Amino acid sequence: MCIQSGELVIILGDKIYFRGKFFKSLRFRIMLLLIVIGIIPCIVVGQGIISNYEKRAVSVRTAEIQNQSTMLGSRLGKAGYLKGVPSETLDAELLAQLADIYSGRILLIDDEFQVVKDTYDMEEGKTIISEAVMECYEGNNTSEYDSKNHYIEVTQAIQDPNSGQTEGIMLVSVSTDSVVDSVDVLHSKAVAVEIAVGVVIITISFFVSALLVRPFGRITQAIGAVTEGYDTDNLHENAYTETMLISDAFNKMLGRLKILDDSRQEFVSNVSHELKTPLTSMKVLADSLLAQEGAPAELYQEFMEDIAAEIERENKIINDLLSLVKLDKTSADLNIKSENINDLLELILKRLRPIAVQHNIEVVFESFRPVIAEVDEVKLTLAISNLVENAIKYNHEEGWVHVSLNADYKYFYIKVADSGIGIPEDAVEHIFERFYRVDKSHSREIGGTGLGLAIAKNAILMHRGIVKVHSKEGEGTTFTVRVPLTYIA
Repeated sequence: MCIQSGELVIILGDKIYFRGKFFKSLRFRIMLLLIVIGIIPCIVVGQGIISNYEKRAVSVRTAEIQNQSTMLGSRLGKAGYLKGVPSETLDAELLAQLADIYSGRILLIDDEFQVVKDTYDMEEGKTIISEAVMECYEGNNTSEYDSKNHYIEVTQAIQDPNSGQTEGIMLVSVSTDSVVDSVDVLHSKAVAVEIAVGVVIITISFFVSALLVRPFGRITQAIGAVTEGYDTDNLHENAYTETMLISDAFNKMLGRLKILDDSRQEFVSNVSHELKTPLTSMKVLADSLLAQEGAPAELYQEFMEDIAAEIERENKIINDLLSLVKLDKTSADLNIKSENINDLLELILKRLRPIAVQHNIEVVFESFRPVIAEVDEVKLTLAISNLVENAIKYNHEEGWVHVSLNADYKYFYIKVADSGIGIPEDAVEHIFERFYRVDKSHSREIGGTGLGLAIAKNAILMHRGIVKVHSKEGEGTTFTVRVPLTYIA
């Protein structure tokens, strides 16, 4: 046994059997449970058997002494022993024999509580008054077992056979050393059996616990493999209901990780392309201008407009990336203030209407009541702007976008509905994932990066709100946002 870096290590020979972590493991707890379940009942049963044996032995011995005392008391009463009638037969054969057989002591006490006879010849002539003697004089023979001093004490009334009156008391004290010796032998044997059973139970629990936790070990290995790369096979550990549930949860998590990993790879590819394309276009335009000597001012104007457009496109991609990074920070601070949501939405739509006009999209705002709420104006504006801008961009020519505002006593609700191209049913659950785009070619045409809805959802979640979507392909999409009127820190 040694200690390494504060960790207990138990080594037998050249093998390491237990480390400190083992004693915190499920396997150790299963072993401990099996040991407790196995050994404690064994100890309880053993102690119960010994205790019952002792009670039974004492009860049998007490009954024998009481029977012998009853017969001897009857003989003493008939012989008038306490009236001074000498009886060598009783002295020699009965009193001495009873005392010798049971390794005990007999005291005969007359009606004046004086000891008439003591088989130990120690108390003759002395007065004895005790609770047992007094109770026996009242007609109740007694018996008592003193487990501490290991003896049984029995009182027997000696009565005149003619008058029926109690002439004296016979007090019999018998040692129970033989019973105690038998109990000690049983106890030593029980301890030996308990030790043997304990060793067997510990051995069995060691192997049984290893067998029971083996499925969890396989799960651990499978999860550890994730750090080295995703395995193509799912985890199928159905030994127990718990391992089945863990396997299902792990497989779902692995599937999501694969999807996210694929999305990230696709995002890197798309963003690289998106960032590179404007730069390439600007370089081509600039090279074209440099290659033409004495190019007219109109050509310079046209090319510079194209270069400005590409710069704007590049700037939008970078701004989206920066917005997402800012929202990703767990320590992002919200600048919460009481804001007029009606005015905020009016301002957002005012900024986006020029884009809608370019696509002949009608934008309508409907407010059911004035709404004042505690929000971060910048982040909420970012979220709603992305939703409305998506509704405009992914719409049909001469379509419409309907924005509504309502509230109750606890929340305010913003609904953004459009008559656009809609979202396929299998894609609805993924649209809020970062880097996910339903129609990649269409998104590239309109400059989408796949970040807008992820940014919107993160901003809404930071306000302790939720966003839901209902869409049917070819018929349009409706986003519903619910945000608390009072910000919950």
